Amino acid sequence: MESHGPFGKRLSVFPMALTLTLHERPIAPGIILAGLGLLAALGIGLAVATAQVDGDRGIAVVTASSDIDVGGIEVDVTGDDADDARQKGWRRAQREAWAKLGGPTLSDGQLQSLVSAVVIERERVGSKRYIATLGVIFDRQRAGRYLGGTAQARRSAPMLLIPVTISGGTELVYEQRNPWQRAWAEYQAGTSRIDYVRPSGAGGDSLLLTYGQTSRRSRAWWNTILDQFGAADVLVPIVRLQYQYPGGPVEGAFTARYGPDNRYLDSFTLTADSPDEVPAMMVQAVSQFDEIFSKALADGKLRPDPTLSQRGIDADPVLQRLIEAGRAAVAQERAAAAAEAAAEAGESAEGNETAPTPTPSPTAATLNTYVVQFATPSAGAVDATLAAVNATPGVRGAATSSLAIGGTSVMRVTYGGSLGDLAAALRSRGFSVNQGSNALAISR
Repeated sequence: MESHGPFGKRLSVFPMALTLTLHERPIAPGIILAGLGLLAALGIGLAVATAQVDGDRGIAVVTASSDIDVGGIEVDVTGDDADDARQKGWRRAQREAWAKLGGPTLSDGQLQSLVSAVVIERERVGSKRYIATLGVIFDRQRAGRYLGGTAQARRSAPMLLIPVTISGGTELVYEQRNPWQRAWAEYQAGTSRIDYVRPSGAGGDSLLLTYGQTSRRSRAWWNTILDQFGAADVLVPIVRLQYQYPGGPVEGAFTARYGPDNRYLDSFTLTADSPDEVPAMMVQAVSQFDEIFSKALADGKLRPDPTLSQRGIDADPVLQRLIEAGRAAVAQERAAAAAEAAAEAGESAEGNETAPTPTPSPTAATLNTYVVQFATPSAGAVDATLAAVNATPGVRGAATSSLAIGGTSVMRVTYGGSLGDLAAALRSRGFSVNQGSNALAISR
């Protein structure tokens, strides 16, 4: 595994310098000051507009694999030369990793055929000695027959991950690269029961996913973010770093939270002997967090919040079958009741020369989805407008598809009727409505 140096700092952006050439006619001091002020304002404005997304940020997430990964194996061996010592160290790591999995006794050749890769977490190579911390990845298809491969347990719904680092009085998520972000990006989550949705942190991620977002309660905001990343709920692993003294031990206090209400799950502490050991501490913490989240899933705590949008998320097959069975039972009961009522009506109508003409049942309104633009001067205006539209008769659902605070946002409204009917319904709720081609623009 490659080692990473200290994080670079982004250079400050200053307004460009103004060069003045004095001619025969002197320039008034007021004009000079006004020009300097204008250029300074333009420079600062450009810096603020670009610095929010500029800089070296974003760590690509490793591809998830279902292979069996065993890490943190320490070896210390000697050999005839450096290469011989390394080979002996790798073979010992493979045997120890296989023993951790509880596999049967195999020869070195058989064991080697099951190994997909050896991951070097840390190593020191001497002329005849090899000291390293290694990880061993076994191919699941080949190793499964020896381990008695069982069906994988049910996984969670997609969970958006927001890793927070608190250090020196600042809260960091994706504003700049950090060891906590890197540990989660490089975590091999293929065998985990948790379906992690891990943003890279590049581009607009650093503006959208911040520490302040973790304490926001607005479901409209959370629905917008979760819809953008294709997630059902949110997980927030937090680390608070405390440096004892320069170059000394670093204590990490880790807290697991989840959901839009930032609920507490569990916590633990780890200590690194020096700042250089912090990345290794982070890797260990990620594994412990996965155990915490997996246990919460098994205990029934880690379920998507019912107040959040569940569009596009598949239900559990067992639950889906129960729902379908319940609907079928209700349909049968209604059919039996209708048949009984029809029989009673037939008996009461005997002897009459003419039978009453049955009234045709009303047909269900066709559901259509329309685009609605609305002004959003503040975050409160978003929630208020969504709530009012959702409360409009005939509206089956409304959710933002584009959000612009201080401008015009866009929502998609599912309505049982035509666009004109929707416009009339919104006017009855106090909106000013402009109707266009398959779209509406509303305001208060």
